[in-house]
Amino acid sequence: MSAMILKGEGLSVQDLAQIAHHPDVRVEVSAGAREAMKASRSYIENRIQRGDVMYGVNTGFGAFSSVRISDAEIETLQRNLIRSHSAGIGEPFTREQTRAMMGLRANTLARGHSGVRAEVVDKILEFLNKNIIPVIPSQGSVGASGDLAPLSHLALALIGEGEIWGDDGRPQSAAKVLSAKGVAPLVLQAKEGLSLINGCQVMTGVGMLAALRAQRLLLMADIAGALSLEGLRGSRLAFDPLIAATRPHPGEAMTARNLLKILGSQSAISESHAGCGRVQDSYSLRCMPAVHGAAKDALRQVWKTLEVEANSSTDNPLVFAAEDKVLSCGNFHGEPVAMQMDFAGIALSVVASISECRISKLINPAFSELPAFLAPNGGLNSGHMIVQVAAAALVSENKVLSHPACVDSIPTSTDKEDHVSMGTIAARKFEKILSNAEQVLTMELLSGAQAIDLLAPLKPAAGVAAAYDLIRTRVPFAKEDRIFAHDVQTLYREFVAGNRLVDVVQKTVGGLEW
Repeated sequence: MSAMILKGEGLSVQDLAQIAHHPDVRVEVSAGAREAMKASRSYIENRIQRGDVMYGVNTGFGAFSSVRISDAEIETLQRNLIRSHSAGIGEPFTREQTRAMMGLRANTLARGHSGVRAEVVDKILEFLNKNIIPVIPSQGSVGASGDLAPLSHLALALIGEGEIWGDDGRPQSAAKVLSAKGVAPLVLQAKEGLSLINGCQVMTGVGMLAALRAQRLLLMADIAGALSLEGLRGSRLAFDPLIAATRPHPGEAMTARNLLKILGSQSAISESHAGCGRVQDSYSLRCMPAVHGAAKDALRQVWKTLEVEANSSTDNPLVFAAEDKVLSCGNFHGEPVAMQMDFAGIALSVVASISECRISKLINPAFSELPAFLAPNGGLNSGHMIVQVAAAALVSENKVLSHPACVDSIPTSTDKEDHVSMGTIAARKFEKILSNAEQVLTMELLSGAQAIDLLAPLKPAAGVAAAYDLIRTRVPFAKEDRIFAHDVQTLYREFVAGNRLVDVVQKTVGGLEW
């Protein structure tokens, strides 16, 4: 069992994925972070003893911020906050997404700007390390004051209420699960309920896990594009490094280098159309460096923003013990994440769109020397006719999903919270767009491999051959019509979702860039 040490800083996308996907990874908090939390908590307790009034510590919340709460009622205040704010609805987040949220929440509290006891973080980590995962509804957050509703469901489980995923995969009573596992619920003290729910850890957790998948998808897009280019007897000339040097967007040069690695300088297929007289390929082939590259540049910015957010203090108020200050602020507002989630969704929508364009070219004999719809006996067989239709449907769905959530805002809490980010909606949309894009690229792989077979005995370039050979280990050439949905599902499950296709191609041609 390996260990992940949370310090309140330095948590990466890859680190969070380890926490999310590997319950055997033990998560701990560093000694330095523990000291920072201790100092912060001591400061808050001293202020309470002095009789100071502090928002969320001994006042009501939101529009009730002017209501003073007696010291005797502080624990009830925190418990009531969690209960009342647990108003989420909809299908629950996955266990992996919830583990990511828990890791992020622990990491931000470990920074020592929230004034909570170290025991709060210890309880989150106890749940994580024993794989006790709360059931968190996916809808109900407007992304400021943070992800209040979903994070409240997380906190609700910590205090022994709400629901936890049972060993049978069904929601179970938190009280019963904790009793059975011998885990004591957390008893909230001053400010701790508020500190558990102020922040953007839901949208950030969903976004970080999706961003890692998106990175792999962008490498797969280069592979699928190269496969289609060979199937369409396209040219490599548009990927000459001289071209990218004149327009120095990093992603464009990376993509051109990736394509040349996969395609090599030539192949039997490319040699077969030397001197054919074709001057230029369609944009969906020729412009892959520009389009795929722009998506890579976008994702790197998204990735950077998410990692900044993962290692930020997002509470309100924030505690600065050394400076003797408790400051009300807006660090819980999800706008930095919301904008990037919308940007990421738009980028992947574009990648799926250009992929569908290549499928369309593969099935259209006006743009290739291939039989219509890639069907060897067209008419009797429909071939990949509806594979392209299904891809077009997903691309069109992505266009709807790509409308930015972050441009919307609805005032909440009697207009006290008058501008919100809708960042969690943006993150959920990004993940859905990503899933659709993965399926479209899987369909392109299916059609591209069919095209390669139809060019036999001509052989493709080494990188393309590596992808083609792997595909053919599980999905044979379609001599006649069959249920192509099964082929798509097999390719996705075995080679795309687990990144095996990218790994095999990289083993053949070397590392690909993003």
